[in-house]
Amino acid sequence: MIKTKQDLKEYLNADFKAFGMEHPFLGKFTYGENTVLFSYVKNLRYLEYYMNKEQKPWDKFMRAYHLLKHRRNCLKYSINLSPNTFGKGLFLVHPGFRRIGAYMKIGDNCTILPLVLIGKKAPTCDVSNCVIGSNCYIGTGAIVMEPITIGDNVTIAAGSVVTKDVPDNAVVAGNPAKIIKYKS
Repeated sequence: MIKTKQDLKEYLNADFKAFGMEHPFLGKFTYGENTVLFSYVKNLRYLEYYMNKEQKPWDKFMRAYHLLKHRRNCLKYSINLSPNTFGKGLFLVHPGFRRIGAYMKIGDNCTILPLVLIGKKAPTCDVSNCVIGSNCYIGTGAIVMEPITIGDNVTIAAGSVVTKDVPDNAVVAGNPAKIIKYKS
């Protein structure tokens, strides 16, 4: 969780490295997709900071500003990532629909491609223990149905429908997703 300026700086640096932009200044003028997506993630991190820090009177204004900007960005880019869900090093590849609820906990250095939906199996599901580990890669069009636990270093192939827990270092694919191999 981002509670201090130092935490915010660490998260932003990790996110920036994940996006791997060589010339971020030029990206602002050419509207490169990495620049736009990093801008979305950067605002998300600032929103998390102002939600979690010890509140001073002027922080309410900044929290409201970043919340409204986040809501606008969610509609503009069709990406709805809830605050306080992701670890450091979040990498969004290409613009496009993504929906990840507030009850998820996703580890560090995760890569998420477009058309990813992480949602409940049923409206009454207990989602208090929904976790995706660190260093995970979620391919285009993947659907992850909760409650679920996905281990570290997992690759979810494009178009997969994950309905059961996945152990560490696995590659899953299919509908429903099955383990096709383990990474060494």
